[in-house]
Amino acid sequence: MLDATNRSGGTATASPRAAATEFAVAVPTAATAPPLSPALPAARSVPAPRQGLAARCTRVLLSPWSRLSLLLALLAAAAACVLLFEPQRLITHGWPPQLGGAAAAAVFAAAYGLCTVAFVPRPLLNLAAGALFGSQVGLGTALTGTVLGAGVAFGLGRLLGQDALRPLLRGRWLKAADGQLSRHGFRSMMVARLFPGVPFWAANYCAAVSRMGWLPFLLATALGSVPNTAAYAVAGARASAPTSPAFLVAMALIAVPALVGTVVAWRKRHHLRAR
Repeated sequence: MLDATNRSGGTATASPRAAATEFAVAVPTAATAPPLSPALPAARSVPAPRQGLAARCTRVLLSPWSRLSLLLALLAAAAACVLLFEPQRLITHGWPPQLGGAAAAAVFAAAYGLCTVAFVPRPLLNLAAGALFGSQVGLGTALTGTVLGAGVAFGLGRLLGQDALRPLLRGRWLKAADGQLSRHGFRSMMVARLFPGVPFWAANYCAAVSRMGWLPFLLATALGSVPNTAAYAVAGARASAPTSPAFLVAMALIAVPALVGTVVAWRKRHHLRAR
């Protein structure tokens, strides 16, 4: 046989299958073979692909300061629209004749809310509501617009401005005001709404920067705005008779909340300084 060993002292002759196996083991595979030349550099790992331009632009646009810039641009555009269209002309020119009834009240409430976001003074809008719709309907329309405008301003401030402005609350007075709004949101907002000296838009955006919740903010806005809004609505409805009892009572309702708010603010001044 071919694979039999030479018994006479010769070398053993391997079978073809054994020779092929030894040859396969001796020849290195391509995966384990050493480099052909020592001068060739070692294989380098492929770097991960860089972040795309769209992802970087999205991160920049969603940064706190970019959102704050967007908020300021929106408020500036809203103020420019107010100066251009002059909504206060509703008091002198009246409501468009093609709108009437519930549709007119709904449109006015929506316009009221947008105007408050654009820094239009609420007393002016309340007077217009009373003059256009009367005392009762004007009060309901004005309150609806008040809550709507406050909610829009609060949402814009919370979404676009809070992350950028909260790190700037470093002064003693700013920290005290933020703590008061964050811990006693409902009570603080009630005082702000009852006190006519606090601008409506300023209270909205200050509350948005604080930790105040949505429910205390909207509930305090709705309840705290009733006396002042009702007084201005009645005054607008009775503007043609300034000596009437209803007009005089309305003026009293405007003055009394202002006095109450002043007293509360005076009593709270020591508490704020102690913080």
